[in-house]
Amino acid sequence: MITLSLVPFVSGLCIGFLSIQYVVYSDTSTAKPAVFSLGNSSGVHNDKRVPRHIHSDEDRSVAANLSQNVRLLCWIMTGPKNLESRTKHIRATWGKRCNKILYMSSVETEFPTVGLNVTEGRDQLYWKTIRAFQYIYQHHRNDYDWVLKADDDTFVVIENLRHTLSKQDPEKPVYFGRRFRPFVQQGYMSGGAGYVLSKEAVRRFIKGFDTGKCSHFSTIEDMALGKCMETMGVEPGDSRDVKGRQTFHPYPPDMYLIKEPPRKLPWYLLYEHYKPREGPECCSDHIVSFHYIYPVEMYTLEYFTYHLRPYGYKYRYNPDAVAAEMESNTTTPVSA
Repeated sequence: MITLSLVPFVSGLCIGFLSIQYVVYSDTSTAKPAVFSLGNSSGVHNDKRVPRHIHSDEDRSVAANLSQNVRLLCWIMTGPKNLESRTKHIRATWGKRCNKILYMSSVETEFPTVGLNVTEGRDQLYWKTIRAFQYIYQHHRNDYDWVLKADDDTFVVIENLRHTLSKQDPEKPVYFGRRFRPFVQQGYMSGGAGYVLSKEAVRRFIKGFDTGKCSHFSTIEDMALGKCMETMGVEPGDSRDVKGRQTFHPYPPDMYLIKEPPRKLPWYLLYEHYKPREGPECCSDHIVSFHYIYPVEMYTLEYFTYHLRPYGYKYRYNPDAVAAEMESNTTTPVSA
């Protein structure tokens, strides 16, 4: 009797497990009737599918306008072993919101990936970064205003990134991300959180290697790129929102949102260029990225970002209005 009573419970567990496996590991790129283009051997992927979660009555005109005025080329640092376990989940979620997306690997595949002249391995990440930017500059220099580099386990809210960049000039030498302070005098941007270079910053990065001013002096990708940025006069921009809250994050949400008791700070908070915050005020309402995101979490964040809405609430946070109010408060003379 005890054994039979467990049958429904065990069956439910199995069905739930298999359902999750289907969602995470099935290749939704072949789903019909979606209109889908794999692109070509250059590694360009133009995904024409309707987003997984969409509110048909939602006014997306502002985001649509930004997508035309802030041209964003995204490139994903990946490799042959990660295409099925990681990269395809970026393709199915946030990757489709880039104006153009390239998947950079050591070999060319039908995924599609761009095959760079590098070998795989953590100590090869900076070579892959150098070759990726060289490829982008050679083949796509007229296709972007900004170039985002992200890992294949990074989740990015592209609309929030475009909003941040919309107030910046891509013809100026600047780059944005989560700014760390050691090793480079002006600091550098965390590689895991993703970083974005202006059109001029990309041009200067390429020039740095053409002229020998920059070199592959270290295997630490993000720090080495930051050193080249400093050498070539590319300034680190401030990507925090108007309330001083961070937008790029090198770790998942739980590493920031939970305020810990007083303790010795972990390395990633000791590296912060700005005074670190923990708890709900750590992070902007317009977050750009989180790193170390598993496939299931990729779809979860996609759902929370684009579908979940609390009943009875109007959107409360308008950064432009907040900025105007803050400016007004600083310029208004104080009465005697």
